[in-house]
Amino acid sequence: MKFGMRKPSIKRSIKARTTGRAKRAIKKKVVPGYGKKGMGYLKNPERAAKNAIYKRTSFSVWDLFK
Repeated sequence: MKFGMRKPSIKRSIKARTTGRAKRAIKKKVVPGYGKKGMGYLKNPERAAKNAIYKRTSFSVWDLFK
């Protein structure tokens, strides 16, 4: 498990900012539970628990400037 600062990825940052609202809207209509809070635990509880711990124990470079 990673502790401390995450290594920034420019490619992933751009991808996250440019994924369109229309694409998310379509997925919300097609995939049941897409975008709803808590669905990660229903779909894959082990992965959701690991992600929750990772989010609490690591931080981004951009968090340093807040």
